[in-house]
Amino acid sequence: MLPGGSFNSGSYIVIFRGLTLDPFQEDAITALSEGHSVLVCAPTGTGKTIIADWIVDRALTRDRDVIYTAPVKALSNQKFRDWCRAYGEDRVGLLTGDLVIRRDARCRVMTTEILRNMLLAGEELPELDAVIIDEIHFLDDRERGTTWEELLIYLPNRVQIVGLSATLSNANSFAAWISSIRETEVRVIRQEQRAVPLEPWIGNLDEGLLTPRDFDRAHVRWRKRHHPRGGGRHRGPTTSHVDVFDQVSDRGWLPALYFAFSRKATEQYARNLARRVRRSLLTAEERAVVRERLDKLASTDPGLVDGDLRELYESGIAFHHAGLHVTLKAFVEELYESRLLRILYCTSTFALGINMPARTVVFDGLRKFDGTSMRALTTREFLQKAGRAGRRGLDTVGHVVIRMDHPDWEEASAQLLHYFQGKPEPVRSSFSLSFNSVVNLVARNPLERIRSIVEKSFLNYHRQLEARRLLEDADRLLDGPAGKKAAKEAARMRHRAQSRAGQCWDEFQAKVSFLQSIGYLGEGLELQAGGKALQHVQIEEIFITELFLAGMLEAIPPELLFGLLCAVNKEFGRDVHVRMQPRPEVVKLARAAEKVRWSPAVTKAEEVSQIQVTWCPAMIPFGVLWAEGKTFPDLLSRIDSLTDVSGDLVGAFRRAKDLAGQLKDVYADDPARREVLSELIRRVSRDEVLVVD
Repeated sequence: MLPGGSFNSGSYIVIFRGLTLDPFQEDAITALSEGHSVLVCAPTGTGKTIIADWIVDRALTRDRDVIYTAPVKALSNQKFRDWCRAYGEDRVGLLTGDLVIRRDARCRVMTTEILRNMLLAGEELPELDAVIIDEIHFLDDRERGTTWEELLIYLPNRVQIVGLSATLSNANSFAAWISSIRETEVRVIRQEQRAVPLEPWIGNLDEGLLTPRDFDRAHVRWRKRHHPRGGGRHRGPTTSHVDVFDQVSDRGWLPALYFAFSRKATEQYARNLARRVRRSLLTAEERAVVRERLDKLASTDPGLVDGDLRELYESGIAFHHAGLHVTLKAFVEELYESRLLRILYCTSTFALGINMPARTVVFDGLRKFDGTSMRALTTREFLQKAGRAGRRGLDTVGHVVIRMDHPDWEEASAQLLHYFQGKPEPVRSSFSLSFNSVVNLVARNPLERIRSIVEKSFLNYHRQLEARRLLEDADRLLDGPAGKKAAKEAARMRHRAQSRAGQCWDEFQAKVSFLQSIGYLGEGLELQAGGKALQHVQIEEIFITELFLAGMLEAIPPELLFGLLCAVNKEFGRDVHVRMQPRPEVVKLARAAEKVRWSPAVTKAEEVSQIQVTWCPAMIPFGVLWAEGKTFPDLLSRIDSLTDVSGDLVGAFRRAKDLAGQLKDVYADDPARREVLSELIRRVSRDEVLVVD
């Protein structure tokens, strides 16, 4: 009998944990039971995680290992909490860059980077049955996606893969690639139908809530009234987030997630709504529960929740973004999970994977700032957020509301049609080995083996397909009455095919050549001092290694070192103003590090990798103060910002702590320096830095 389930005669599991499985869940579990890997593509809220739960259940029943990876910490922490409750804390571990809890547990939740590093270092994991890769489409993330490809390439073929995604439109191609590199069949399991269908609505101050079709008709009438000759600049009154809230609330469509596209907007909207409604959206009983939880939070972390925040939460209103204090972020998620919030203003980070649906999802617009300019949401981004609408077992439909003014409709209507009728953008490879991966591959493998690994990438898979198509097109040109023009075009196609076929290997060799040019690798690819240090550095690899080679990392006190490590992994936002004068030693350190940051090795590394170096000298004093034992409220009192930047500071401290751990390995032959770093790590590992958020 399979774990946690029951059989029907002649079939596999149909009931798991008291739930009757949907056909796609049964198909996935059947495929896994037969020894196949699976790629499960199903809309948000349809129950993909049941399949992950089943594979964990099976592994623990067999007393074998299973690993779960996800791209965002909140999702990993949610699964860690869920499985601790289900199986007992002693059987579940958590490994992130800054936290290690029960590293040897049978079920381990970890970052993709940690698992990749284990495999890259040659760890064999003989007891490992399966790896669950949640949000597997994250493989095309420009900064981190290569790690997903490396993981899939390095994993032993005997390990089953459970890939989960709500927005993977080219699943067949993706599965064919995984099947080809792992030499085992990967089954694609599709579920097109949502468990709770979505209904789109337009929220407008004058028109109220209308379906897109009805709003389009209203827009035609609006155009005739205000622009009878097709010109003019009349915009009319602007629809606010409060207007849309009133419309949604009047229909009884709460709770709602309201997606805004800046941290500042989430905070301003939440506070503004609380001032406007002047009442709690919760029942008296619910408000009492919130008060009790707030009192408990205040007893463990005094001063964290001020009067305004307390009033906000007691009203059933909150905001959530990546910069929020980690404890508050976890508290807000806990309130939402307990259905003690009626509306949550949030940024895109809340859309990724976390199992927290709403009755209604509201979009503040269909365009976002991507760091350089305003652009339309991709179909994947829209569906990832819209998919949160509709709670299975509670709602018959999920409402998706877009705040809209008439002048914006003509452009937006085409976008909406594409979102609801089109497919998400196909997953494209972002494969580009880090310099750390390059030196580790060179140190542990002959070139033939490295070439085999590089050529197993999803990027190379597509380039090979493209090369074959070009050769086929060239052959077709020459099959006919080929004149000089056709022959020249066929020759060009063959040349492009040849360059495409070897492009990934050429890019790898370019990185090797760069590392040789700066003296990290010798002519025979032997590791020099820089290469040996780089083997252990995974954050701002070349910048940190150059600081090490310059002797700067051991020439300064540990507190200054921690400040420097903070400055190379996190940047303050543009609206952050620091209210303190840096000490002379901080200014001196920043100037010295600045020279290294703009040195030829570091700038050339940016050019070769196409990844910009992080350098924020304003972060140094905060790392120094934290290492000296200052409290978090003390640090925050030295910052003026329109939004909460607590999460940014904690993130910087955690990554700096992780980087200090990497430096311990760099100084493997220097026991005294290793002890200094160990003591520094102990000193900074307190309070917010240790919270499991």
